[in-house]
Amino acid sequence: MTRTALITGATAGIGNAFARQLARRGTHLVLVARDTVRLEQVAAELTDAHQVEVEVITADLATLQGMDRVADRLSESGRPIDLLVNNAGASLAGWFGSTAIADEDRQLDLLVRAPMHLMDAAIKSMSGRGRGGIINVASVAAFTPRGAYSAHKAWLVNISQWANWHYADVGITVQALCPGFTRTEFHQRMGAEISNVPRWMWLKADAVVKDSLRDLERGKAISVPSLRYKVLMAVARYAPATVVAKIAQRGR
Repeated sequence: MTRTALITGATAGIGNAFARQLARRGTHLVLVARDTVRLEQVAAELTDAHQVEVEVITADLATLQGMDRVADRLSESGRPIDLLVNNAGASLAGWFGSTAIADEDRQLDLLVRAPMHLMDAAIKSMSGRGRGGIINVASVAAFTPRGAYSAHKAWLVNISQWANWHYADVGITVQALCPGFTRTEFHQRMGAEISNVPRWMWLKADAVVKDSLRDLERGKAISVPSLRYKVLMAVARYAPATVVAKIAQRGR
């Protein structure tokens, strides 16, 4: 059976890697982003390369209008979505307390409210069909105290773990994907200084997605790509809080 996946933030980085790998598997796609031109370019490339159907939705998920547009598509019973990838995201270069609170509000909407709305629509639709998958792209930052971004991702990890357990009986698998530093446009867009990040800490988006999809098939609620980040996450989760805080402060 050919299935359909809806991917937010699909024009670059991890979202684009999801689109390419799923299209290679023969999955039809609904791609969501703010840039219509880039969306249409990606759609044309994937259609030509893999002969899959690719629909595009231009939406700003930091707005209620954008969230509603995508949630409505997830709710369409006649054109069901089998896999939701909540990937759209961004971050601020400054620390909470030094940034504009309006910018923090927008981040909260994009990183928490939008995934919540889309998960709600997907779960209600998938429950009626007895199957479905949701991948929420979080971060290993969820396991360390590093400001508002980490707090947003921690929320996403928590609700993903709960939903994976709670909705297992109706055939829905929910995963929090928690990569570390990944080669994408993410840090460039936020204007972050990354020259001090060691080369060994960088991951490739294709490898991140490959691990995520494999873990989804296994029903894993948390996917941490690469052995090195699995070790680092274990330290962050089980080491004394004071030790974790000191390690997090060194990364500033």
